[in-house]
Amino acid sequence: MKKSSAVAVAALVALAGCTSSKPTGSAANTAAGDPSAPAASAPAAPAKASKNYSLQFIQGVTGDEFYITMQCGIEAEAAKLGVTVKTQGPQKFDPTLQKPILDSVVAAKPDAILIAPTDVTAMQTPLQAAAAAGIKVILVDTTTEDPSYAASAIASDNVGGGAAAFEAIKKLNPDGGKVMVMSTDPGVSTVDLRIKGFEDAAKADSKFQYLPVQYSHNDPATAANLITSALQRDPDIIGVFAANLFAAEGTATGVRQAGKTSTVKIVGFDAGPNQIKALQEGTVQALIAQQPGNIGQYGVDEAVAALDGGQITPKIQTGFTTITKENLNGEGGQAAYKSSC
Repeated sequence: MKKSSAVAVAALVALAGCTSSKPTGSAANTAAGDPSAPAASAPAAPAKASKNYSLQFIQGVTGDEFYITMQCGIEAEAAKLGVTVKTQGPQKFDPTLQKPILDSVVAAKPDAILIAPTDVTAMQTPLQAAAAAGIKVILVDTTTEDPSYAASAIASDNVGGGAAAFEAIKKLNPDGGKVMVMSTDPGVSTVDLRIKGFEDAAKADSKFQYLPVQYSHNDPATAANLITSALQRDPDIIGVFAANLFAAEGTATGVRQAGKTSTVKIVGFDAGPNQIKALQEGTVQALIAQQPGNIGQYGVDEAVAALDGGQITPKIQTGFTTITKENLNGEGGQAAYKSSC
């Protein structure tokens, strides 16, 4: 489940092929992207739940293909293990919208909650309260400042993914130049780690100038406007790392509208239908696809293990697949996210 950032970077550089990293688990700080965590096999899945437990999945935002794909993994594993799961989420990736949903779910007293917290600080107390009420909490994708209340935390190798995105841009622009990150909002654990991985790698290479990160508030239209303004200030930008699905979608639109598709190389994180289309059209040169289906699957496994008193893996880190235009008809295409189950 866990590979070091260096291994992840080396794997991604082979842009003509498809790179899949394996998940890692059980080591301390694995969910935080600790490069010292040892590699391990996927967590053992329970054969069957001892009873039909009630699970609730609270997405980071509804309608996002990343969370839809995660939901598909959750529903398939729930059916396999004989438990019931219901899914809901806020219309925006916003703790003020997600917290009321969580409060309502907690009041219904499910056996376990799988949730992607929308803010590391704002969701800390309500999730602690859910755990204190006897509900097993499984963190999927994102986390909070102190996740010790959770039975398990499952996330992608976000630091490694960010560093790998820089290496991909570097391969496309070996002479260097100005690079930047288009992100969502500060305080979201996953994208903060991706930014760190990219920024640290960029600043370590004297050929590249790292420009300030731009925050699109998870809105493609805002991302398009921000990249347009950035290109007006710095017309010689040569690379952009778009840190999530909506950031990539908006960045691709803005670069295309600015007529810069031949000079600005984009590496996107996530692989929804719009990102795949941008890759096919040549607006985006590479996509780092997470494994949301696996995150969902492991989330159900850990919830059932916690409820049945089985072996729990407290921290699990999944890998990613590099999708390029060359491998879309093979393994790369298989890693693309789903619009429905």
